[in-house]
Amino acid sequence: MLATAAAVTAVVSVSSIGQAAEFDGVTIEAKLIGGQQYEALYARIPEWEAATGAKVNIISKKNHFELDKEFKSDIAAGTTDWCVGSNHSSFASQYSALYTDLGDLVSKDTVAEFVQANIKAATFDGKLVMLPRAQFDVSALYYQKDLYEDAEKAAAFEDKYGYPLAVPETWAQVKDQAIFFADPPNFYGTQYAGKDEAIVGRYYEMVVAEGGKLFNDDFSPAFNSEEGKRALQWFVDLYDAGAVPAGTTNYLWDDLGNGFASGTIGLNLDWPGWAGFFNDPSASKVAGNVGVAPAPKGSAGVRTGWSGFHGFSVTEDCENKEAAASLVDFLTNEDSQKLESAAGPLPSRTAVWDYVSEQAKGDPYRSEVLAAFKETAATAFAVPPTPLWVETTNIIYPELQAAILGDKTVDEALADAQDSVDELMQEEGVY
Repeated sequence: MLATAAAVTAVVSVSSIGQAAEFDGVTIEAKLIGGQQYEALYARIPEWEAATGAKVNIISKKNHFELDKEFKSDIAAGTTDWCVGSNHSSFASQYSALYTDLGDLVSKDTVAEFVQANIKAATFDGKLVMLPRAQFDVSALYYQKDLYEDAEKAAAFEDKYGYPLAVPETWAQVKDQAIFFADPPNFYGTQYAGKDEAIVGRYYEMVVAEGGKLFNDDFSPAFNSEEGKRALQWFVDLYDAGAVPAGTTNYLWDDLGNGFASGTIGLNLDWPGWAGFFNDPSASKVAGNVGVAPAPKGSAGVRTGWSGFHGFSVTEDCENKEAAASLVDFLTNEDSQKLESAAGPLPSRTAVWDYVSEQAKGDPYRSEVLAAFKETAATAFAVPPTPLWVETTNIIYPELQAAILGDKTVDEALADAQDSVDELMQEEGVY
């Protein structure tokens, strides 16, 4: 996605605020994603309120998995007259009837300022359903640098595994090192998100890195394969070895971020939004000791690169779509994206990507972060383009958990998951 940025010329959007008191007396109800890396942007909302005369009432703030359940409940109950919702490229295809076409509410010049690959991915059946915020997601490998600076540790590792200890370039090396570094319950070699779409996304990218695929072209399940089995075995082996925390099957993104920042995790595949937090001495015990490398590769020589991006949408039932779109425009404008990008997240506006790259030149850590994520992003891939993506992940993740916890074998778990996904696809008339 980032490679397309150079083709777009950006200008500062002034339409996000509009004319003074343009929406005087209007209240916009919003349902937004919450969490450490998302909160700083919301501090700008009072600026928009002061400029437009409108007010924003955040009526829900949850992670996307919980928001997804809430949105679906609202759709079923017909209670979708709130106005602005957080959205994500992995979830957006499910909400075609919930959200309105922003192409009718935001100027073409403004839309042209975004990385166009993101705009394309935010468009369904000709409708632009969200504007991307500065939260382009692909994961790179964070690690504690001093693990690789101990000569005695390096000698012991090479003696045991037969190759030099260095920042891992493959997932096989990550497994070796994670097991070697682990000293439970005080220290763990690595960790992973272990439930909901999070574990399925991680599994999906490992399957790709092993040379396989999650679905065939007709969306029939393809993961019960040798590649799929090798991918799941990687998670199982780390859990069996005690190289990951025992609670990892209940972890989501905030658990991982806070875990690495606690200093008890050696290697951590994670999103760019955590980069600033990890290196902040007031928040992180590993500040000053954080290295960042491109995502490792699987046995097929393919780098993991499950990717997506966050954004904001406006509901069809919103009473004042113009005001809601103005807020969305404001939360994704250049100033907003500069604010978010300063903490590590990757922008989705061309001019802001250029700005962030220039700002990083005098900051060795930030330069390392950008280089690692840029290399990983070059081969990034989105979730399979089906509106049943989240529903299939809800079927797959309990089976992955069962294998990790030892309740089923890898073969049993994947066979059961494949049968259930196949049944869903046939029931939905996919094939």
